[in-house]
Amino acid sequence: MTPDVVTVPPEMSVAAIARLLSERGISAVPVVGADGALRGIVTEADLIRRLAGQEDEPPGWFASLFADPEALADRYARTHGLTAEEVMTTPVVTVGPDETAQRIAHLMEERGIRRVVVTEDGRLRGIVSRADLLRALVVPPPETTGQLSDERIRRAVLAAMRKEPWADTFHTVVEVKDGVVEFHGFRRSEAVQRALRVLAENVPGVRKVVDRTQPLPPYLYAVA
Repeated sequence: MTPDVVTVPPEMSVAAIARLLSERGISAVPVVGADGALRGIVTEADLIRRLAGQEDEPPGWFASLFADPEALADRYARTHGLTAEEVMTTPVVTVGPDETAQRIAHLMEERGIRRVVVTEDGRLRGIVSRADLLRALVVPPPETTGQLSDERIRRAVLAAMRKEPWADTFHTVVEVKDGVVEFHGFRRSEAVQRALRVLAENVPGVRKVVDRTQPLPPYLYAVA
């Protein structure tokens, strides 16, 4: 994570926040109260939404019959607000300082966000952005002490396959020799073939993956 985070108070003006983002070359700032508690976050998207909201037109008579007054009021406040507290995004997606990079990446993809705030006991500790996760990817993995046995690698590959609904351990056979994983038997599709290769490549100790599977014959689909 990035520990030295620029923050703003709830009463800071939108114009000042926009200037701050531009000058610092950052895309978001957490909003922190006088008590040190995290209140929200103001992102570039929030400021762009506010700018675009100036072109909003009130819904027509017919559309207003089906409109959600709460949602309309919330959008109006966020697109016309003058301070951080009025335009910020809440609640903020947060994680603890011990959260894994994999879990954070999953949260970003699931929520469609670009950053996750790290907190502890309600206090801001830092921010993990997409750039931080990319840096984690280029760090070489720790060296495995000793060569894993082929049988242990085979069991690990099968265990990983059993966790995936698309993987077929009935028609697909796994063999391992000198750290080289070979798939034999049948596969349902090219997508499954590609996914099996990736699955095996992520198992510790695997040196190479060889796919010798064939397309699943139509007569086997009935028992697949």
